[in-house]
Parts: sequence; C-alpha cells; structure tokens
Amino acid sequence: MNNPINQIAFLRTSREFPEELKELTVEINKAYVDTANVVNNRIISIFPVNRPARDGENWFFTNQRQEGLRQVYQFTTTVDIPLGFKLSSISEPTRCWGQYRDEATNAYGIIWGTSVTIAGQISFFLFVDITSTTTDLIRFVLGGGQPALEKGFVVIEWISQV
Repeated sequence: MNNPINQIAFLRTSREFPEELKELTVEINKAYVDTANVVNNRIISIFPVNRPARDGENWFFTNQRQEGLRQVYQFTTTVDIPLGFKLSSISEPTRCWGQYRDEATNAYGIIWGTSVTIAGQISFFLFVDITSTTTDLIRFVLGGGQPALEKGFVVIEWISQV
C-alpha cells in the first residue's frame, strides 16, 4: 500500500531470513525500514512545557500531510496565558484538555471550548487577542463555586500549516 493515509502502524512478528548474504542484506534493510516506519507512525509521548513539539499525528485535510503539534502550559492562577502564537498561524486546534488541583490535592478536569460559565467548573477557550500582534491567549472561565485552584496545566494540540 503506497497511500500514506491507509498505512497502519503494524510490524509483523516473524520474518524468514535467507541464508545467502546478498539476499540477507536486502531482507535486513527491508526489516529496518519497516521497523523505522512503524516506530515513526505513532503518537509521541512528549509533553514539553511552553514550547511546541511534534505529537506524531498526521492530518490530510488538504491531501497533503500536515503534522500535529502540542504544547503544555502550567498555571497557578486563572489569569490569561499567552499561547505564544496567533491562532491564525495554525491550521486548526485538535484537542485541548487539562486538569488542576486544589489546596487539598484533589484533582479536577478543565473543560475546553466554552466561554459560558458552568457552576462549579473551570473551563477555558482559545481567545483571539486583537490587541496583540504576536500571541493569542488561553482564557479561563470560572463558573462560581469551583474548588480553589493551587496549580494545574492545559495541553493544546493543533495541526500545523501546510
């Protein structure tokens, strides 16, 4: 299958290696390429704070591969956090999620994608800051009655521009 959209990360568990050296060399080279392709076609478990990194995802909205990127933002207050880029410089946000802890070290999830208050919850959305030419913001929405915030993090994932 030569279509990159239909490839899957599968590595066969057995392989017959020929005894003749030239054929063995060819087969080992194929095995290495297969292994490298499968390893490289996975979601990467790296979550860097305050700088983007590849997340291993590939998107094909434009019939051209677009890479997924991710960045982690830590916080101790619900003051706006600069994204470090303009939303207009990326193709699309894909996933945004996070959590926070209260002073008793209980953990709570943070809801992405609403500017409407939800009682007892902290939510956030990506805010286009028209006063800045360099960065947009993560803006928190406090629903009232939510637990006191001690610390937390938000993960933003997006599709790169072509």
